[in-house]
Amino acid sequence: MITLTIWSDFACPYCYIGETRLQNAIEELGLKDDVQVDFRAFELDPTASKEVVSSTPERFAKKYRLSLEGAKEQIEQISQLGRELGIDFNYATTQYSNTRDAHRLMKLAEDKYDRATVGRLNEALFKAYFVENLILANHDVLLAKAVESGLKEDEVKDVLNSDKYDDEVRFDEREAMMRGVHGVPYIVFNGDFAVPGAMTTEGFKSALQRELKKQGMNAEIKSDGERPHQCGPDGCQLL
Repeated sequence: MITLTIWSDFACPYCYIGETRLQNAIEELGLKDDVQVDFRAFELDPTASKEVVSSTPERFAKKYRLSLEGAKEQIEQISQLGRELGIDFNYATTQYSNTRDAHRLMKLAEDKYDRATVGRLNEALFKAYFVENLILANHDVLLAKAVESGLKEDEVKDVLNSDKYDDEVRFDEREAMMRGVHGVPYIVFNGDFAVPGAMTTEGFKSALQRELKKQGMNAEIKSDGERPHQCGPDGCQLL
């Protein structure tokens, strides 16, 4: 059994892209029953407002000192990476807000539900943000996505109307800090070695095969020459 521990945020485009590539690698290698995925919370901006205060192109332009048109071009290039995976990726029209409550619902799922349900919720939250362009800080949105994923309505409401699982989210983020994690996705294989970023599907396949062969943490990770992409508090690696 291979255990993958993944730190990510639902507002991180490379997290959605990277996790999709990873799942594709797992399926192509026929390892669906041999890989266990554990999710960890990592908020790109824990201080983000629960209200949408600017558009994604505006935030990009300001953060990377680009023109609005230049920002839109960079965003479109990232979106295209998602579309190549079959995702109707709409990064330009995402509505950025605080993701703490979304992470707390993931903790509820991990605490009380099976791994299939956890996986469905994880995918539903990414899709809500990048495909449907919904506001992840909105409790009505979170309730709907959680119930659609198989969680019980009363349990979801109980979490959203309280601070339950907040400590668990903070624990994940403290662990990331202790590990020196500054960007996501950050994926640890069997607690041995880490892949800091969204590699290609072939790169992930190579890492999985290496783990199966027990070649150890010092073996070279192939990535088809592409630098793994990440997002962190200071921004995303641009193409």
